[in-house]
Amino acid sequence: MLNSTSCQQRNRIDILRLAVRLRDEDRLFRGGNPEMEDLFRGSIDRFCEIAVQLSSAKRVLDVGAGQGLLLSFLTELGHECHALDVKDQPSMYPDTYGKGITFQLCNVEADAIPYPEESFDAVVCCQVLEHFSHSHLPAVREMRRVLRPGGVLEIDVPNVASFRNRVRLLRGKHITYDYAAHYLHATPILYKGMSYYPLRHNREFTKGELELLLHASGFQRYEVSFLKSRRYREGIERIRSVGTAMKDIIPSFRKSLIAFAYK
Repeated sequence: MLNSTSCQQRNRIDILRLAVRLRDEDRLFRGGNPEMEDLFRGSIDRFCEIAVQLSSAKRVLDVGAGQGLLLSFLTELGHECHALDVKDQPSMYPDTYGKGITFQLCNVEADAIPYPEESFDAVVCCQVLEHFSHSHLPAVREMRRVLRPGGVLEIDVPNVASFRNRVRLLRGKHITYDYAAHYLHATPILYKGMSYYPLRHNREFTKGELELLLHASGFQRYEVSFLKSRRYREGIERIRSVGTAMKDIIPSFRKSLIAFAYK
């Protein structure tokens, strides 16, 4: 008999294989789309982790849903999915959103989430908070508000102490975007009398900072870890994955942080 850890690992492997099969069958997005193919390869590790942790959740809200690929996957797994984003993403990505996903426009950095209290079993927020120009606290409190008792919030963000960032600093380079294009000559988006810069990383996180944010938002129980890469690789990517595995030996060198907080 497998222990609980082995069973969970087996579930991750099964989910990974299912995700690849769904991709190959064009059930996640239409084949031949380079943007979605690249997103799939870069996100499959977090998608599998989320799918394992949200296995008992029925209603799921994705805050900052982007191209909708995660919700396309979760819909295939039987979840009822809802999405928020600052852009009209369904008009740009009809393949992923055209599966019964409920979508609403919302700038969660400035607006209340347009759902009543305790509406969802799970809320996910993938690679979004680093784009905030102002405090993350009101938005995360809103995510907690719409969670049902016993519900789970997933947040993943870039790890400011990643191997990549450390190397860039040693080379005399900044860890984020090109200074001239994204800072010196950046044009803000004005919304409700405030300026926003959503096209760049305004703040990457340490593990302790993400824990502090969750605690300040009202969560008493949460787990924050460095996201281990389990990417599905093809061709030359299989060779590159060896480098990823070597960096994963030191967890703090990993690219992203992932948190699960429980209401």
